[in-house]
Amino acid sequence: MEAVLLSFFTFISTFSGGIFALKNKDKLHLIMSLTAGVLMGVVFFDLMPEIFNLSKNNNFDVTPTLIALIFGFLLIHILEKFALIHNRRHEEEYAPHRHPTVGLINASGLSFHSFLDGVGIGLGFQVSPQVGFIVALAVIAHDFSDGLNTVTLMLSHKNSSKRALILLLVDATTPLLGAASTLLFRIPNQLLVLYLGFFAGFLLYIGASDLLPEAHSEHSSFKMIGLTIIGVLFIFLVTRFT
Repeated sequence: MEAVLLSFFTFISTFSGGIFALKNKDKLHLIMSLTAGVLMGVVFFDLMPEIFNLSKNNNFDVTPTLIALIFGFLLIHILEKFALIHNRRHEEEYAPHRHPTVGLINASGLSFHSFLDGVGIGLGFQVSPQVGFIVALAVIAHDFSDGLNTVTLMLSHKNSSKRALILLLVDATTPLLGAASTLLFRIPNQLLVLYLGFFAGFLLYIGASDLLPEAHSEHSSFKMIGLTIIGVLFIFLVTRFT
């Protein structure tokens, strides 16, 4: 039950990040630059070290995980292009790469990751209360960014604020469900490391191939470059002190 109780704070953190993004819609290009840096920081300072640690500690061959990373990158690319082609009748209404379905796909992927964040908290408590508490602190610390990312992705692809708020609520709720689910099952490390690789590819794509080009398409500036660097450094510090 400790895992479920602590995961409630992830709800507060995620929701706060999303509300911040909703209240600053007029500065969306700046938020997108920051978000891109955050996502790339998560990939290289959070997910990749965890992948290599799990592989080393369990004597796993890291190659399948790297294949999962490429698969995640290509899958979200294909899904985006499929959504744009399928909805090409709206080309006059939406600019290229800016379609609500694309935002929904990306935000849904983040919600699935948030579910597994909750699973991580629950599994941490299965190891020991100390491990569970540390994992929970790490998740709570970066979930503000998760809420920010979810709303940014929805708004940048021309979704309404109402739809963005709905996806934010989903993203904020899924860690609670993930933590509760660990009362029923365990995830083998072999599957966990593959998931981490897949999600690293997913985040790398939407950060480097989606958010960054979109943010700089009309408002490129040194301030935006600085915000991207700040986003990377923020995750670096979070991963080092939690």
